[in-house]
Amino acid sequence: MTFGFAPASAAASTSTASANRLLEPSEWAAAGIPLLRDPREVVSGLHARHHPQPATAVVAVLDPDERLRASASFVRRQAPADGWMSRNVLLAQLRRVIPHDLRRRTPVRTAVLLYCREGDARWTEEDGAWMWGLRDACTLHGLRCGAYITLTRDGWQVLGEGRGGRRPHSASAPEPFATSEAPPPLPRTGGAASEILRRAAAAR
Repeated sequence: MTFGFAPASAAASTSTASANRLLEPSEWAAAGIPLLRDPREVVSGLHARHHPQPATAVVAVLDPDERLRASASFVRRQAPADGWMSRNVLLAQLRRVIPHDLRRRTPVRTAVLLYCREGDARWTEEDGAWMWGLRDACTLHGLRCGAYITLTRDGWQVLGEGRGGRRPHSASAPEPFATSEAPPPLPRTGGAASEILRRAAAAR
């Protein structure tokens, strides 16, 4: 998919962008953000799990095998685009869903952000604020900073990479879960557990 800039963003001055703590796509691409092996699987899985509507953000934490460890969705409050505010919101969500990674010296998990919004796929100042906020939140929380993904009427795209697709999009129905998740522990239904249940029943 082609990268572009919204007209309002193109007219923004450097001082304004600095004051509002924004990152442009070129800065994001130069930051060495790790690439997702299968971005469509990640996007489809998060879309199916949270079914985001415009102005909804989904922050997700992936393990080294890109399996989903935790995620949370929330609606962005109407306010000027500011990375500092975005950072604070993301930190609050990360501390709620995965508190044990707080300030880990060597990050072992990666946070990605999916943002569903109105408009087309071109970069906006709002995107720049989320990118700045995600990078800073990951640094403070002890996570690797991962992909920033937009979901619009045109489909989805991973900013700074040029990868994207037409489905899902901001108005599409959720698909079956696709994101790989760490398997939950198997229930104890046999062996020692069955013997304990049998003895308890016999004792009644």
